[in-house]
Amino acid sequence: MDFKSLIKLQNADELIIKISEIIKNNPSKINTIDNEIESSIETVATAKQDLADNQKKRRNLEANLQDIDIQIEKYKHQLNNIKTNIEYRSLLKEIDNAQNKIKEIEEQILEEMLISDEIGSEIKEAEKIAEATKRKLTIEKDSLIQENKKREEERQNLYKEKENISPLIPSNLINLYNDLFEKNIGIALSPVTDDFCSICQIRIRPQVLNELITEEKIILCENCGRILYWKNTS
Repeated sequence: MDFKSLIKLQNADELIIKISEIIKNNPSKINTIDNEIESSIETVATAKQDLADNQKKRRNLEANLQDIDIQIEKYKHQLNNIKTNIEYRSLLKEIDNAQNKIKEIEEQILEEMLISDEIGSEIKEAEKIAEATKRKLTIEKDSLIQENKKREEERQNLYKEKENISPLIPSNLINLYNDLFEKNIGIALSPVTDDFCSICQIRIRPQVLNELITEEKIILCENCGRILYWKNTS
């Protein structure tokens, strides 16, 4: 019994399984890369939104300043028409309160300006990181896409190789191989080395070893059920 073609078939199937796993996992890796790129972009967008909120807050504070300035001017004009000291002192107190409010708002505006500078620095740093991240990850993504194409070509070539090998193997052996392939997740054959089944490590009886060496018939492992072959066959 010539096992060479069957071993070639097994080797092709093992490579197909490995390649298929790579092809299967690469889209997930690409998706992870896209998420990382999107995350870096969102960081920039968040910082820019913070800056926009800061600028809006400053505009509102500045508008409040203008309103208070207008109110103070009204109070000052009213002073000319005041007839009693009580009303005069009361209006002066209103002016003083308004001026104190202006100081508070000006301090708030100054704080917001400092925050704005910090946000501006954050935006520049985030944009720098985002650009570097996008550049690096895009290269990785393109590499994965190219790898998938290359692996798919390899897989198709292996399928063609299987088509060429299969006619060289007796149909009953092909059927047995396919059954074991499905049952054992792609591993249908097991080489015997040092008197042991390489897959399950059970010791092979001497009589069976002699039969394997002569390749007179198909022998299945008594433990794992795979097709055994003498290592020198490969």
